[in-house]
Amino acid sequence: MINIPQVKLGIVAVSRDCFPITLSEQRRKAVVKSCAEKEISVIELNTIIENENDMLKALAEAKEAGINSLVIYLGNFGPEGPLTQMAQRFDGPVMFVSAAEESTACLADERGDAYCGMLNASYSAGLRNIRPHIPEYPVGTPTEVATMIGEFVPVVRTILGLKGLKIFSFGPRPQDFVACNAPIKALFDLGVEIMENSELDLYDLYLEAAGHKDIPAIIASMEAELGDNNPYPDLLPKLAQYEAALLDFHKANLGASTFGVFANKCWPSFEKFFGFVPCFVNARLAERGIPVACEVDIYGALSEYMITCATNLPATLLDINNSVPTDMVEANAEVMGNYTAKDLFMGFHCGNTASSCMKNSQLRFQKIMHSLMEPGKAPDITRGTLEGQIKPGEVTLFRLQSTADTKLRAYVAQGDILDIDPQSFGSIAVFAIPEMQRFYRHVLIQKRYPHHAGVAFANVGKTMYQVLNLLGVTDIDYNQPATERYPNEIPCMFLN
Repeated sequence: MINIPQVKLGIVAVSRDCFPITLSEQRRKAVVKSCAEKEISVIELNTIIENENDMLKALAEAKEAGINSLVIYLGNFGPEGPLTQMAQRFDGPVMFVSAAEESTACLADERGDAYCGMLNASYSAGLRNIRPHIPEYPVGTPTEVATMIGEFVPVVRTILGLKGLKIFSFGPRPQDFVACNAPIKALFDLGVEIMENSELDLYDLYLEAAGHKDIPAIIASMEAELGDNNPYPDLLPKLAQYEAALLDFHKANLGASTFGVFANKCWPSFEKFFGFVPCFVNARLAERGIPVACEVDIYGALSEYMITCATNLPATLLDINNSVPTDMVEANAEVMGNYTAKDLFMGFHCGNTASSCMKNSQLRFQKIMHSLMEPGKAPDITRGTLEGQIKPGEVTLFRLQSTADTKLRAYVAQGDILDIDPQSFGSIAVFAIPEMQRFYRHVLIQKRYPHHAGVAFANVGKTMYQVLNLLGVTDIDYNQPATERYPNEIPCMFLN
């Protein structure tokens, strides 16, 4: 992955001055040791914060170490003023966590009372209008705290990615896909930049890339990726030219941003002028951490990038597309598990999913566009999809979307991709989401979400929920089984 941030996490201990400072120091060292045992990289700050001067010293130490995210560890009760000042002044995501009492023996003289101190720390954070990450149960042994820190890392990576992100769009949204609307005010509220361009700009970039020095290497890479599943070798030079053009544009136009993604118009005029569909190139860029959302879906690109950061894996954008026929359900009863037919749907797109996420894949043509643009002819300008069955396994659907009046809302839905042959075309699979019937009607339809979903090939629902809370998004639907679901209205384990 070339387009996501590297996390450099630090840990600083705090101590209220009427408690032994050695208690916080010993407990911090124990946490760092547990992190090392779990192969979680964390930089230990030597300063222990008891007062404002210590806070300034710790802040300088963190800056010198190049830390971009911070764990504030209550080794004892902790001074809520200086510790929340540290969180307020630190430029990056911050987590509050506290120490559990180790044994009965410590209760007489070395009790830390961090269980109590966390309440004051949370209250003080609210007074300062800051939003630290607080785990579901933020009090633990060194091993438990290390686990919490490990779970914080993908949250950090996603937040840092957003802080440095620019979205490049090319073309207006197609007339019949106004559902993928993109009010840009909410992007700026998140700290995300956007650079909107025309289809002519994209075509000009493509033409300028003719004869690009990287084209032969890109063709060779495409041939190696496709292997025997390459019925159109004559198409690869065009696709390679397009890939070279996008990568050059990405590099040249980041400006003050660090990371960039695309949301590009890909039909209907694209095929006539470029002479191919761009799906395979979109899939290849997603493999490198540069999602390219279809149909100028700007918030789709944002959602894809967020789950790319969370998982450190390629993401894709799929239509929540079609129901699963009864005969297919009945023929695959052995792979259904506890899912019912109403939990199923097919996720589909033309051919934009990275080959590493596919059970099988082949360079193909876009069947729907072919019937519209080349009826009765051999495929030509509609070639360029990467089609096949998407791999079975855990999956998370995610979308962060602005409403027309620039209010952010999001959904997170966890489930599985089932190993069922979809017997259809495109990048496609049978998805199973617990209570999908309810989720489809009362979230997707009721809250007027568009048809595109960001797809993470991992179970990262909890991570995305935590990210949204840190971003201040309050309208969240998190579709977990009822026994595990976090309450949407009052997510009590997070600081709001």
